[in-house]
Amino acid sequence: MNTTQFKISSTEESKIKGITVFNSSKVDIKKQPMFFGNPLGIQRYDNYKYPIFEKLTQQQLGYFWRPEEISLQKDRSDYSYLTPEQKHIFTSNLKYQIMLDSVQGRGPSMAFLPYCSLPELEACITIWETMEMIHSRSYTYIIKNIYSDVSEVFDTILEDEKIIQRSISVTAAYDELISTAQDYGSGLLWKYRLEGCYTAEKTLYELKRKLYRAIVNVNILEGIRFYVSFACTFAFGELKLMEGSAKIISLIARDESQHLVITQNILKNWMNGDDSDILNIIKEEEENVYTMYSNAVEEEKSWVDYLFKDGSMIGLNSKLLNNYVEWIANRRMKSIGLKPMYDISPSNNPLPWTEHWLNSKNLQISPQETEVESYLIGGIKQDIDSNAFMNFKL
Repeated sequence: MNTTQFKISSTEESKIKGITVFNSSKVDIKKQPMFFGNPLGIQRYDNYKYPIFEKLTQQQLGYFWRPEEISLQKDRSDYSYLTPEQKHIFTSNLKYQIMLDSVQGRGPSMAFLPYCSLPELEACITIWETMEMIHSRSYTYIIKNIYSDVSEVFDTILEDEKIIQRSISVTAAYDELISTAQDYGSGLLWKYRLEGCYTAEKTLYELKRKLYRAIVNVNILEGIRFYVSFACTFAFGELKLMEGSAKIISLIARDESQHLVITQNILKNWMNGDDSDILNIIKEEEENVYTMYSNAVEEEKSWVDYLFKDGSMIGLNSKLLNNYVEWIANRRMKSIGLKPMYDISPSNNPLPWTEHWLNSKNLQISPQETEVESYLIGGIKQDIDSNAFMNFKL
């Protein structure tokens, strides 16, 4: 695309109001789109266009946890007895997860928050990013407790060709959105529509396209790209090895499922007409979206080959994991209105035992040793009506 055709003239630029962190104009929030509407003003959480984002914010806050609540004493001993092949699988997945959550620990605020125009979505994205930071701290906690030399992991991530290759597709849509916004008026045009200005309207449409691609890319990241590494870590736990790490990853998986639902609801709201431009963009981008999912699945299968290049582990092999990735991908596509691409039954989970770990409420945990995961901190159910206690007497 030739950026010069979208250059803003001095006359047009004079119509643009200065950027602000507080919009003092009155805005009917329920008439705003999720993104590219009026700038945000009062942070109020009593009146929502999309209550689901407030619900997801409350769930994330209720699930708040710290990795230090889980003991890794046995994991350090377990790791010393792993075979070289098992160490390669465990450490490689840990490195890859560190890369993914390093991206997610800053990506949503850099790419999405500047365009957000609903307070409930702003809050949801903010907490989302905070939880991703907890995940990154969790990986550090695991590394400090298991490896005698932390540089064995951290200082070799950027030297791992396979991880660097995968980071390109993980970050491309983010970077394209951020770069496009910088090229076209530093991303401010969406805030202040220029009446009758063709170049501004065209720029805005292209920004929306980049945003749509970025949200789809994150949906794939949260819904597909973690699951090979999750399955491997849970397989160690099934063998009664590295159980503390498996429990931490189970908590991370629970959070990632919440983040997946955030992206699913953003996409569904667009499909339901939140923004007429993006409704058109969805049709234009359909083939590209299928390609994005297909490429992600192939990259996961390639990662499986890399993990098992020196040998597999009990309970897992390449065929099972490849089928699992396809099964997961079909579910993710169906959840946002796409047709599944792979010939695998939706009711036939190739790795059914992973459900035990992905549903952390079912884990059997000793409270004196680790965190109890089956309760919600700060969760309040406000479903009591005025007649609930009318038959009680003192």
